[in-house]
Amino acid sequence: MGTTLLFDAGNTNTKICLADEKGLGTSYTLPTRPANTADDWGIKIEAILAREGVTSRDVEACVISSVVPPLDPLISSMARRFFDCDALFAGRTLKIALENCYARPEQVGADILVGCLAARMMHESENIIVIDFGTATTLACVKGSAFKGGLICPGVLSSTAALASGTAKLPKVDLEIHNKTLSWGTTTEECLNQGLVFGFGSMVDGLVEKLSEKMEDPFVVATGGLARNVAQVSRRIDQIRPELVMEGLWLAYSNHE
Repeated sequence: MGTTLLFDAGNTNTKICLADEKGLGTSYTLPTRPANTADDWGIKIEAILAREGVTSRDVEACVISSVVPPLDPLISSMARRFFDCDALFAGRTLKIALENCYARPEQVGADILVGCLAARMMHESENIIVIDFGTATTLACVKGSAFKGGLICPGVLSSTAALASGTAKLPKVDLEIHNKTLSWGTTTEECLNQGLVFGFGSMVDGLVEKLSEKMEDPFVVATGGLARNVAQVSRRIDQIRPELVMEGLWLAYSNHE
């Protein structure tokens, strides 16, 4: 079995992970710029492969979860030119073994579905909520083998950026957890830190509580760049899986016929 390239193409960044028969390898993050060319992507991927001691001949497939349509033809062209393989897109050319109960199934992001697939295959709980702290904060609900729908809320980083760009006196702030106990800030930086981190933790807890009225005792999985930060002040997050989308892509590809 050769190397499989896994892509999680999001609105802000694209994560790339190498996988083989041993499972997932190291992940790398590049900015998502659909205006770049297929050659630009190919040269950057070759640099990653060289760093990992892998040649282009070792690549057997490119598997993509994408919510950025303009990027898709670039990745497809790159896969053919640089690795002589076709790109497999989750939800289109790569089946996701979940019933999609969305009123308009085509509107569901592939990252949501593969994350739900991974959570479903890893946990026995009948009811699962997958929270993704990405550009947006999403809560996806799984009952049995069906994706039932979910919620879309502002993202932590996008909210932070909106505050910084829309106000003259609010500084940029880190989102690290300095104290797990909420207290009022005595500097503007502390006020922002406490408000954002504990605010999103409380939002998540409140929404899970509301969703629990429709989903008895849900198991809550968190993923995304800030999952660890928010999970430290949340009462309802049961597990953190930073690579959940990659795990879902790898599971979907491994079961691909």
